[in-house]
Amino acid sequence: MKIIQTVEVKQILTEKSRAELREKFAARKRQLQQECDQLRFEQKKLEKSAKYSPTVLKQYFTKEIDDRVEKIKLLDFQMEQLHILPLGSELKEREVQALVEVKVGDRWEDIMAKRAIIVKNGIVEEIR
Repeated sequence: MKIIQTVEVKQILTEKSRAELREKFAARKRQLQQECDQLRFEQKKLEKSAKYSPTVLKQYFTKEIDDRVEKIKLLDFQMEQLHILPLGSELKEREVQALVEVKVGDRWEDIMAKRAIIVKNGIVEEIR
């Protein structure tokens, strides 16, 4: 029988991966800032049309902008942490699903043990 199990994919921090992560965080931050600007523009446009209640509009757009500002703050924190982390650190990148063979007589603890795939500069280094 086969079961599906979640496996962590961890990335070993190198100069190259640090630079890639830094750029990824910066790009996401720019996107969120653009979304905030677009939301402010849309809010002003809708306020002028007078089709909607100004209070409801303000609440909606304030919530949407605040959500994005929080994400920007989180990205700033992650960028700071990325700068502090020593090379060789393992960072959880994502989780994937794997098929695991289960047979009569297998030790359940061994099957359910946490598994991980370790990647360094885009190449699988180790499977645990």
